Amino acid sequence: MAQMIESPTVFYDADCGFCLWCVAKVIALDRSHSLRYRPIQDPASVGPLGAIPEGQRLGSWHLATQDGTVYSAGRAFVPLLRTLPRSRAASSALAHIPPALLDRAYYAVAARRTAAGRLLTAGARRRSRATVLSRGA
Repeated sequence: MAQMIESPTVFYDADCGFCLWCVAKVIALDRSHSLRYRPIQDPASVGPLGAIPEGQRLGSWHLATQDGTVYSAGRAFVPLLRTLPRSRAASSALAHIPPALLDRAYYAVAARRTAAGRLLTAGARRRSRATVLSRGA
């Protein structure tokens, strides 16, 4: 059974520099503070992510909506963008792409996240971590 949550929540890998950078970009778009952010590794994440087997939770990022629905990987982009007021046009465009294709695109990037993380400067990694931490995540 889905666990109801207070606010839509983005769950991310706190040990991944590229993931933190991506979450910092989402935070920059979330000017209305409509989302919460929580590391997948946080014990409090187990409840909302309980339907996802423990061994698969770090396989992608996740978005849990207030009704407890959890979207993962590429399928999470449309509901995420719908939550962000300035991104609704992008969500409408992505909504026309088959979810399986969104997942494939997500996993193509995720498979290279270590290499992508190496391209980030130390300053970018530091600023990203500070941005994410400033939002209570």
